[in-house]
Amino acid sequence: RRYGFHGTSHSFVSKETIKFANLDPKTAKVIVCHLGNGASISASIGGKCVDTSMGLTPLEGLIMGTRSGDLDPAIIEYLCNHENLTVSEMLNILNKKSGVLGMSGGISSDFRDLNAAANEGNEVAKVTLEAYAYRVAKYIGSYTAAMNGVDAITFTAGVGENAAWLRPMVCKYLGFLGVELDEAASQKACGVEGIISTPESKVKLCVIPTNEELAIARETLALVK
Repeated sequence: RRYGFHGTSHSFVSKETIKFANLDPKTAKVIVCHLGNGASISASIGGKCVDTSMGLTPLEGLIMGTRSGDLDPAIIEYLCNHENLTVSEMLNILNKKSGVLGMSGGISSDFRDLNAAANEGNEVAKVTLEAYAYRVAKYIGSYTAAMNGVDAITFTAGVGENAAWLRPMVCKYLGFLGVELDEAASQKACGVEGIISTPESKVKLCVIPTNEELAIARETLALVK
């Protein structure tokens, strides 16, 4: 079974995006990028999730702080044999020692540290962040195909809401969708709601801070009414 994770955040942010971007609540096609140390992407139509990047466990999908995300399953057997590891040891590496931490050679699992290192000229940090952004863009492209279009793409969670430097790295791959990022608006939208696409963009780009506590309170209120 595909469980997915960050469900409360994805539900809240997709619905807030529909309201904030003034989209049709019944038909709006929204991609939410929940980017933190753990990260996942969801596709929703009319506020209902139709796909998500995490699977049975949180290991599938995007490159994360310490999780590998998608990889060839045969790598597990290969490394177990060549490095004399048990499956449990290998899974521990994939969950706790991989992702941007592993790719950067141990610089950090914190994106602020990696961005600082990249700005200081560290090529490994630069390549790590490029790979991260590329994987995010790849999922956005695949979910656009799955929904036969997209009306809005929203960035949320710690990295998504605050790392304005990451958004151009993702959006540069999305020109074929008619996506145009307003970099000045993006710089201002750190930790606050904002439309960060140009007026000419065919897809709305948004920053919406997640609020899982409010989402839980709303669902609780709906249940007791």
